Amino acid sequence: MSIMDMPLTELTWRLASREITSVEVTRAFMAQEDSIGAFITRCDDALLQAERADRLRAEGDAHPLCGVPVAVKDNICTAGVRTSCASRMLENFVPPYNATAWQRMQQAGCVLLGKTNMDEFGMGSSTENSAFCVTRNPHNTGHVPGGSSGGSAAAVAAGLAPAALGSDTGGSVRQPAAFCGVVGMKPTYGTVSRYGLVAFASSLDTIGPVTSTVADNAMILDVLAGADPLDATSARREHLPMAGQISQGVKGLVIGIPAELLAEGVSADVRHAVESAAHALEAQGARVEEISLPHAQQALPAYYVLSSAEASSNLARYDGVRYGRRAKEYDDLDDLYVRSRSEGFGEEVKRRILLGTYALSAGYYDAYYKTAQQVRQLVKQDFHVAFTRCDALLSPVAATGAWRFGEKTDPTEMYMSDLHTVPASLAGIPALSVPFGKDSRGLPLGVQLMGRPFEERLLYRIGHVLEVIQHG
Repeated sequence: MSIMDMPLTELTWRLASREITSVEVTRAFMAQEDSIGAFITRCDDALLQAERADRLRAEGDAHPLCGVPVAVKDNICTAGVRTSCASRMLENFVPPYNATAWQRMQQAGCVLLGKTNMDEFGMGSSTENSAFCVTRNPHNTGHVPGGSSGGSAAAVAAGLAPAALGSDTGGSVRQPAAFCGVVGMKPTYGTVSRYGLVAFASSLDTIGPVTSTVADNAMILDVLAGADPLDATSARREHLPMAGQISQGVKGLVIGIPAELLAEGVSADVRHAVESAAHALEAQGARVEEISLPHAQQALPAYYVLSSAEASSNLARYDGVRYGRRAKEYDDLDDLYVRSRSEGFGEEVKRRILLGTYALSAGYYDAYYKTAQQVRQLVKQDFHVAFTRCDALLSPVAATGAWRFGEKTDPTEMYMSDLHTVPASLAGIPALSVPFGKDSRGLPLGVQLMGRPFEERLLYRIGHVLEVIQHG
């Protein structure tokens, strides 16, 4: 088995036993040609990082992940390494500090291979909205990898990195993971610090791992999770190891399938994948039953109102004065603002800023923003009721598999692709995308597992069962 084909658990074992060194592993991944456009920035000092990791291992008492190379989405701050959010606005921004998530990975001894491509500021579902390049699905380069963490998912799927960090606001880890045939976790809101994650929608943004296996994913989340005094929304609670119960099976668990998420519009391939996953879980001793999330269909418009409103507020800081893109020619201060923002932001970002500003404006606040917040509470209540009957929920990640480039030109059609992922985002609950089956074109599909707040460990248990069945 080549280094690029090894799951993270295998790599860490071989590094710990000194069968291979971090320098060898890192060099192997650096030598891979990025023909799919997964990376925006590559780290020239990755081998120096690997050398330091090998010295730490030689000194003993190193973290299991010490020396493992990883990729990081380009909206997660990395000290001394460009963090552009795939936007002209931050094209030359080099942060002076680390995001807490990357700081914890770095403290574990991980090696940064580079920063991965994404939809600009996380606004998109295909990674077609990057200002710099297009990322292609490694399973079929004529198809999108999903988004907005398309670069992270594609890098792992193509063997360009054994693991990657992504961010998920309304499905941006889960959907590209499904499209690329890898594992993606959106943790409970507050499980992973948002400090150093460039804000899109602050009440929804989460950082989550993308890996090739469920066990690998749990290993990464164990490093990321935990309270952070630098993030006021970080959950102050004891962190329980994620990987400890992964092999306990599903016997006796009750799995609910929300009828609203298998309604009209879901392709026959996706429906078959979800039903096959349900039958597989039943065969392993779980009980599967249909349940209802009555407001699931309303979650999508509520999400786009709320996320765009928060984006409008968060992106107001990019004014051409303090940092980021600054127009070279302007007449006065107002003109500086207009020209800098017009030059720096792409069309999709501008669209959402306008939508969010409108929703927050006088005379429309109650009709849009306030109503969307009320819908959010109803969605949360739906999940609360569902979890009184069920231990976890099973649904599609998206209505179809990966689509072809340029296939979705209508923004509303693109937004509809988030229908199955945004309910968990609004509720702040954990959700895991696990590869399961392929569509009629041979492209990978994923199924989504959703659980009660802070029950990521249970989702990993269920996902591991599906993974074992999938691989025979």
